[in-house]
Amino acid sequence: MRIRRQESADRIQESKNMEYGAQMEHIAVIDFGSQYTQLIIRRIRELGIFSKIYLPDTFKIMPEMKGIILSGGPRSVFERNAPKINLEQLDENIPTLGICYGMQLLAHLRKEKVLKTGKSEYGRATINVAKKSKLFDGLPKRFKVWMSHSDSVFISEHNGLAKTSRSDSDILSSFEHKTKPIYAIQFHPEVHHTDFGQKILGNFLFNICKMKKNWNDSNFIHRTIQEIKNQVGNDMCICATSGGVDSTTAAVLAHKALGMKLKCVFVDNGFLRKNEFTTIKSMLRELGLNLYAIDASKIFLRKLKKVVDPEKKRKIIGAAFIDVFDDFVKDRFTGCKYLIQGTLYPDVIESQSPFGSVSATIKTHHNVGGLPEKLGFEIIEPFRFLFKDEVRKISKKLGLSPDFINRQPFPGPGLAVRIIGEITMDRIRILQEADAITTKIIESSKVSESLWQYFAVLLPIRSVGVEGDERKYKYVLAIRAVTSLDAMTADWARLPHPVLQELSEQITNNVPEIGRVVYDITTKPPSTIEWE
Repeated sequence: MRIRRQESADRIQESKNMEYGAQMEHIAVIDFGSQYTQLIIRRIRELGIFSKIYLPDTFKIMPEMKGIILSGGPRSVFERNAPKINLEQLDENIPTLGICYGMQLLAHLRKEKVLKTGKSEYGRATINVAKKSKLFDGLPKRFKVWMSHSDSVFISEHNGLAKTSRSDSDILSSFEHKTKPIYAIQFHPEVHHTDFGQKILGNFLFNICKMKKNWNDSNFIHRTIQEIKNQVGNDMCICATSGGVDSTTAAVLAHKALGMKLKCVFVDNGFLRKNEFTTIKSMLRELGLNLYAIDASKIFLRKLKKVVDPEKKRKIIGAAFIDVFDDFVKDRFTGCKYLIQGTLYPDVIESQSPFGSVSATIKTHHNVGGLPEKLGFEIIEPFRFLFKDEVRKISKKLGLSPDFINRQPFPGPGLAVRIIGEITMDRIRILQEADAITTKIIESSKVSESLWQYFAVLLPIRSVGVEGDERKYKYVLAIRAVTSLDAMTADWARLPHPVLQELSEQITNNVPEIGRVVYDITTKPPSTIEWE
C-alpha cells in the first residue's frame, strides 16, 4: 500500500524528502501539459541520461541542469491562462530544446509571430531539412515526423534565429539560434511515429549538451542504497509494504541499506486476492524482511458500508489505512522518523495533477490516500521518478525471482476498485473466486507473457439467463487485459477466442452467482486501466 500526502506544486518541485539523484547532472523537462511529457523522460533515460520533470511556474535554473527541454502542451500561447515561462527563468547559455508548444513559446518570448493560419498538422508529416544543424546531424534531408499543432511559427531572423526545416505543407518545422544553443522543433521526437526521434534527442544530449551517460540500473541501486544510509543513519525506518512489485522492491532495496533497522508493515484491508494475505506474508519473510502483518479487514469493510462513489471509496480506504498504520506504528515503533514508500512517477502524475492548471486531474490514484502531516515522518520515495518497467529492471538486478517480478500490478485498495458499486463480504468472495479463475486461465495460456495486466471486474448489474428451466438474474463480470510499456498508455489485448471461451465457461460454471462474462476492448486513453 502506498500512502501520500495532499501535495502542492511546491512539494513536487522542492521536496525535502529523499529522491534519487537530487544533485545529479540531468536534463530538465519543463512540462506544459503534453500527454507525451513522460515519454520525453523515458526516451532520455533510454539513452542513458537522467531526466526530471519541472513545473513552468516554479522552475529555476540549478547547477546540475545540463540541458532544458520545453515540452508540448494542449494550449495556445494566445490563451489567457496558457502556461508560460519567462526568459529570465532560462539561461541562454544552457542548451534548450523547445518541442511543439515549447517551440511556439520560445518564438513568442522573442517577439516572433505565432499565428493561427487555418493550416493545422496532425499525425504523420514529412519535413525537409534546409540548413545544416547539430540537432539533425547524421539524418537524411527528408524524413517523417509526428505533428500535433494548429498554431504556426513565423520568424524574421532578426533576433539571431535561423529556419532549419519546413514541412511539405510549407509550415516551419524547426528553427535554432545562430550563436546560442537554442533549438526548437514543431514535431514530437519522443513518439515512435517520428523517424530518427531518438537520434535527434541523442544529438541534443551528447552533441549539444555534452552529457555523459549517468543512468542505468546498477548506478541507481548503488546510489540509492547509499542515499538511504546517509539519510536514515542509525535511526529506525518503516516501510509500507503491500507485496506488490513496487513496495516490495523498495523494501528489499532499503533492507540492503538498513538491515534490521527497517521494519516492514503489511496491512490487510480485506480486499486482497484469494488466499493472498497468507501468500504475501510467506513471500516477504522468505525475502528476509522484518515483517509485521495486520489483519484489519473488518475495519475497512465497516467504513465502506453503502459507499458506491469510487472517489469516496479510495479516500475512505486511504484514511482507514492511515489510521490503522498510525495506531500500529505508535504502539510498536515510538520515535520512528522515516517512512519508505514505493511511489512511482505515474502515481504522482495521475493522483495529484502536479502540473497546476496545465492538465486536469484524472483521478485520485487508486494506490494512494492522503497522508496527514501529523504523522511526522520524513518520506523516502526512492522510485518517485521511476516508471513501472524501470522498477521491474531494478527488481531483477536485486535478484528477485521472475515469478515475483512478473506478478500482476494490483491497486492498493485491491478488489475494492474492481467491485463497482457497494462492497459487501459476499461480493468480495464472488470476485475473489472469479479473479482466481481468470488468473489461472490466462497464466496457463501462451499469451500471458505479452500482457501488461489482466483482471476481473464485478459489475453492479444483473443479467437474465437460463438455468435448467428457470430464468435467473445473475451478476455480470468484465474481463480486462491490456498491453503496455509503462501504464501511461495501454491497448486492449487481443486474447485468442479459445481463451475467452474458457474464461466464460469456467467462471459461469464455478462461480454460481455470475451468469454473464464480457470483455473490455477500450484503450487507455480514453479509459484508465482500472475501472475505478
